[in-house]
Amino acid sequence: MRLPIYQVDAFADAVFAGNPAAVVPLEAWLPDATLLAIAAENNLSETAFFVRGGDDCELRWFTPAVEVDLCGHATLATAFVISTILEPGRERFAFATRQAGTLTVTREGKRFVLDFPARPPAAVDPHPNLLPALGGPKPVAVLGGRDYLVVYDDAAAVRELKPDMTRLAALDRFAVSVTAPGEGGLDFVSRFFAPGKGVPEDSVTGSAHCTLIPYWAQRLGKTTLSARQVSARGGNLACELVGDRVKIGGTAVLYLEGVIHV
Repeated sequence: MRLPIYQVDAFADAVFAGNPAAVVPLEAWLPDATLLAIAAENNLSETAFFVRGGDDCELRWFTPAVEVDLCGHATLATAFVISTILEPGRERFAFATRQAGTLTVTREGKRFVLDFPARPPAAVDPHPNLLPALGGPKPVAVLGGRDYLVVYDDAAAVRELKPDMTRLAALDRFAVSVTAPGEGGLDFVSRFFAPGKGVPEDSVTGSAHCTLIPYWAQRLGKTTLSARQVSARGGNLACELVGDRVKIGGTAVLYLEGVIHV
């Protein structure tokens, strides 16, 4: 069997930045074990698989270790592939997902805007190993949702963290997001760690912003926000809180295209 594959740098204006995602169009769903094996072989933070049905698609995402409930950068990458290669010029996309409902993406010039569910954080009793695993200074807040959300005083604290990935992998939540007020005109910065799910540090994480956006919107008293994930590759995100939804905007570029033989 031959399957097309595209690798896209999402939340990036040029290659070698943002977050790389693989995108694999399918005629029909393959066994889950095969999908996971392909994702593991790609060894990227996410591989997106989609099956087209009429104007809409069913979309799923896999890390090298597990299927995930929601992924932003690989959704952006999928819309980019459809709009620029498979159906040039298409500007609106609806993706049926198994755990996050229907997600829409709109193309606005070079920018793709994701419409995702807001996931506000709540008070949480953190795992005793969380802060020792992160290291760094004492945070100003620890909250929770799908992931832990750890808030620091300044961007430098977030940039300088050197977490113990083995200890983070043993925690009781999907991942850990860390954040602080922004700098240089940004509203906030963040990083994201999910070593227990095959992603030690993710470069730019759309799903984390489902929680980051409502947190910072409430704290700053504004609904339109600018953000940057300050990983080694880094990426900028245009953010907006709209009721119980968030909008996450970014650009993408094609890195490679090829064929998988399975």
